[in-house]
Amino acid sequence: MSEPVKVKGNPITPAGFAALRARYDVLLGEERPKIVDIVSWAAGNGDRSENGDYIYGRKRLREIDRELGHLSRRMKAARVVDPAEQPSKDKVFFGARVTIADEEDEHRTVTIVGDDEADAGAGLIGWGSPLARALRGASVGDLRTVRLPAGDKEWEVIEITYG
Repeated sequence: MSEPVKVKGNPITPAGFAALRARYDVLLGEERPKIVDIVSWAAGNGDRSENGDYIYGRKRLREIDRELGHLSRRMKAARVVDPAEQPSKDKVFFGARVTIADEEDEHRTVTIVGDDEADAGAGLIGWGSPLARALRGASVGDLRTVRLPAGDKEWEVIEITYG
């Protein structure tokens, strides 16, 4: 059987990386230029100490620049891993969509994605999360225990698919 795709660094799916890139492009190409124009206009109106457009605009520029820096660092550290290229689709690895059941037979479906694209409400759990770490390498029928603040919880792997 083939070895799983090695996940090093900060893994992210191609869709997750595209979302980071799109947010960066919107901030840099659309939002920031609009705010720069507003600040320039407001600065030309005289007294800046009581000028709301100027004060808010400068604050918003700092927020945008901070987010651009964060996105830039995350994209630089990211390692794009395509789940479709996973040769071993019978075990849980990065990009797997896993259906699990707990002791009360309540089913839950999660997809293991990069930490930067995790959204628990949408069923996307980060590669570094406790549940994802517990599920790594599991096969259908395996029982995995996750240590939670409220105590240990056991999950059984019901189904594994890759998109």
